[in-house]
Amino acid sequence: MNMDSDSAAKGADEPDWLVDEPPGRADVEAESANAAPWRVLIVDDDVDVHVVTKFALSQASFQGRRLSFLHAYSGAEALSLLRNTPDIAVVLLDVIMETQDAGLQVARQVREDLHNSAVRIILRTGQPGQALEHRIIIDYDINDFWCKTDLTTRKLFTTVIASLRTYATLREAQQQVAELAAALAHCGDAPAEPADDTP
Repeated sequence: MNMDSDSAAKGADEPDWLVDEPPGRADVEAESANAAPWRVLIVDDDVDVHVVTKFALSQASFQGRRLSFLHAYSGAEALSLLRNTPDIAVVLLDVIMETQDAGLQVARQVREDLHNSAVRIILRTGQPGQALEHRIIIDYDINDFWCKTDLTTRKLFTTVIASLRTYATLREAQQQVAELAAALAHCGDAPAEPADDTP
């Protein structure tokens, strides 16, 4: 995985481009400190990928909220975390782990078994192939697909922030639908007005 060694080396000294908060606003900073972080799940059987990914995104924030990282080293671990942590916003998912298609099976089960349509799934592979990529994008409900060697620090940041933006929009829409359904159910349960028999 190429995280753009120059960017990685400068990351500690030049974090400003990773932060979307306006400078000099104490109220925003205080709100950011208290806001729940966005949960990002890193799924990869390579420990180094976890370390580099977390470093690349360590200064990132979106809508005043930092990122919190969860780690899984197999498809089974990933599914367990996703089942027990419903507010995971983004999954950075390796394709090949304990099996050749472990990541693909995770993606399928997240959508079909866990019925989680909101979480954004970004597949990453160390074995690129145009035909493979086309088939995966068509056959699986994923949101992005990257070869690890192409995913530089800057591209990773852009992809994750775009995914968080979509996730936030989807969750807001889901909340509105739930509130509308609850309101309609309440109206249906309300007792009928008595008939007015006054002549």
